[in-house]
Amino acid sequence: MINVIVASHGPMAKAMLESASMVYGELPYCFAVTLTGEAGIEGFRQDFADVLAMASKDADGVLVLCDMQSGTPWNVACQSAFSAKTVPPVAVLGGINFPMLLQTDDIHEFTDVNAAARQLLALTQPTLVLAAPAASEQSDDF
Repeated sequence: MINVIVASHGPMAKAMLESASMVYGELPYCFAVTLTGEAGIEGFRQDFADVLAMASKDADGVLVLCDMQSGTPWNVACQSAFSAKTVPPVAVLGGINFPMLLQTDDIHEFTDVNAAARQLLALTQPTLVLAAPAASEQSDDF
């Protein structure tokens, strides 16, 4: 089983989980951790360690979904992911979006966190689209 941590600058992680609960109901395998100006980097580091400990319970791996690559949430998560001492294994993806969070339901039962991360990327890439006018008039008839 893969558990998921959503890590972000500011309240985005918690807001995404709240929004996900409106669509899918509660996602008990998902956890949020946020970087705030008040807590700073060291506070985030401690909060991340606490959330990682919770997410690691009874998990085969923990997938961390960060708001962006190279920010503090990413850097702290990667320190855990690349440490040989981290059990269970951790994988990190940057650039989370709402469909990605919802599709964690499709990878929750995986046992290999790196395979889960690759599958989640494959599932999410088609959700990135550019709106364009329809080529023809759309009918209102079903």
